[in-house]
Parts: sequence; C-alpha cells; structure tokens
Amino acid sequence: MSAASRGLMSGLRFLSVGPRTSTISASYQFRGFGSESLIDEEPRIIVPRPSVMSPNSKRTGAIAVKCGMSALWDKWGARVPITVLWLDDNIVSQVKTFEKEGFYALQIGCGQKKDKHLTKPEVGHFRAQGVPLKRKLREFPVTEDALLPVGAEIGVRHFVPGQYVDVTGITRGKGFQIFKHMNIIQ
Repeated sequence: MSAASRGLMSGLRFLSVGPRTSTISASYQFRGFGSESLIDEEPRIIVPRPSVMSPNSKRTGAIAVKCGMSALWDKWGARVPITVLWLDDNIVSQVKTFEKEGFYALQIGCGQKKDKHLTKPEVGHFRAQGVPLKRKLREFPVTEDALLPVGAEIGVRHFVPGQYVDVTGITRGKGFQIFKHMNIIQ
C-alpha cells in the first residue's frame, strides 16, 4: 500500500458512518489533484493597517548580526552594558495563514545572496513571492493581528525603546581548543 493511499484511507476513516463524525466531516476538507481546485481558491490578501496590539499579541522578530559590545551611562553615572546589533535588510518573504497552513507565521529573510549560490528550489521560492534573494530565512510564529504583507521591511523602528526582547543565537565554534583548555586530552 503506497503512502498516498494510506493518507487517503486515513482521511476516509473520518467520513465513516455515525453521529460522532458528522462534526468532523464538516471541517475536513479534501484538496483535488487537478489545477481546477487551485483556480477556485482566492488567496487571502494581507494589508497593513494600524491597530492597537493586545497584551496577548505576538509580533514578528528580526534577524540581526552581533557587531560587538559597548556601554552607556545613565543619569546616575552607572555604566550599562549594551550589545550592538546590525539588522541587514529584513523583509517578509512569506506569510503563512491558518486557512492554508493551519497556523499564523511570518517568514523573514535577511542579507543578500546571488542566485548562483542558492539552490533552485530556494530561488523558485523567492521568485514566486516576488521578493529579492536572501541569505538567511527564519520563521516567526505570530498572531493574526500581527500579520504583515509580503515585501514589508522590518527595521529598528519595529521595536519600541525599553521593550524587552528574547534573543537566540548560534555560538561560534571554538574547535579543538576547548579540550586543551579544559585539560581533557593529555
């Protein structure tokens, strides 16, 4: 039994006779294999509109490169360490909606890259969305009221002064030196 028929059989299991499955079959949608099913569906157009974010709203993030550390002094003369980040041309490259993917998310791309350094599927993805080629792609889950249109730029004005942010990063590899430093290898 092939994988496609297993998926079809598990989908048909939900349509079995019984009062329990009547609510499930109403929300279960089949998508045809032909191109005529794509013509009937209209894509949802996301338009940017100013609105007040609720406390439960989840906004998109940004992709940045750490440039270094510095310090500022507050009005009492206390030194406050700061991290200097470089936001390199962040653009929304794809919008994922609940109707199509089952969740809300924004795919953000940053940097520039030539098409000869990308794979053909990656180039096709960028060309289909109509955005320039990007070096890095990351996906950020958002709420419905925080969706942005494809091609929207995200800069430092996306954040407000004093806002707390979650930062994740990739540690630079130290190679074999850590073993020598910890005196593990004799």
